[in-house]
Amino acid sequence: MKIYINGQLREKEDAMVSVFDHGLLYGDGVFEGIRVYGGRVFRLDDHLQRLAKSAESILLTLPMPLKKIEAAVLETVRANGLKDAYIRLLLTRGVGDLGLDMRKCKAGPCLIIIADRIELYPDAYYEKGLDLIVSTIRQRRSDQLSPGVKSLNYLPNVLARAEASRAGAQEAILLSTDGYVTECSGDNIFFIAEGAIVTPPVHIGILEGVTRKVVMELCRDRLGNPVVERLFTPFELYRAGEVFLTGSGAEIIPAVRIDGRTIGSGAAGPMTKKIIGLFRDYAASPASGTAVYEDAKR
Repeated sequence: MKIYINGQLREKEDAMVSVFDHGLLYGDGVFEGIRVYGGRVFRLDDHLQRLAKSAESILLTLPMPLKKIEAAVLETVRANGLKDAYIRLLLTRGVGDLGLDMRKCKAGPCLIIIADRIELYPDAYYEKGLDLIVSTIRQRRSDQLSPGVKSLNYLPNVLARAEASRAGAQEAILLSTDGYVTECSGDNIFFIAEGAIVTPPVHIGILEGVTRKVVMELCRDRLGNPVVERLFTPFELYRAGEVFLTGSGAEIIPAVRIDGRTIGSGAAGPMTKKIIGLFRDYAASPASGTAVYEDAKR
């Protein structure tokens, strides 16, 4: 495996950063998780635009123009000979000292690109579905570090996922301080009730997921069924006909139990299956991404 670090491709064993990197010391940086399907990087421009916005939000300057970061992403995938993969793109503040002052990071940002294979959930879960819990950990308020910033500081998400694991579940739902559903520890969330497809609005404090955006487009353009963005509590999820999650790692996956309560039939519902099919068809099409190899442009 070859990993990109600041303009160089290094072998996995030699891919190292300083222990004084502020990304390690303080979670001072941002990242993106990106899929590659059939030799095309899925919605790469959307991911890079979100990376730029996240970096700007934490006063982190990009080390190069987005077009050059795009070229580095494609170079890394090619160097590893991958057609279907998961990319982790990280941008840290870079090397500083043991203090908090970002001005001490004089060497500039550190750009890291990892391309590897991933299976977040076994195939069986896309039929039988996930168990969820409502976490005791609340979503960060938007007047703190906005959940819309995909920062390296993921400790609340890690702890929420650990809480789910201890309960025998696969994912955890984070509520706002007012008790409204925001998102899961690593995914956006949707539910279907009486023909409506519903998801939390951005202003409640969620990451504007790229897969979430694609699902909303597919529901509107292919199903003719717009998604309603509004506030709701866990009780609406308990009574929903179907619940599903979206994310670059998970793609689209059904949720069939929440806090031990069975959702709908207790298996992937018909609308969720239809959306999964539409997403997979779209992901396999040339329009879905940026070609890594010449033969992927067709």
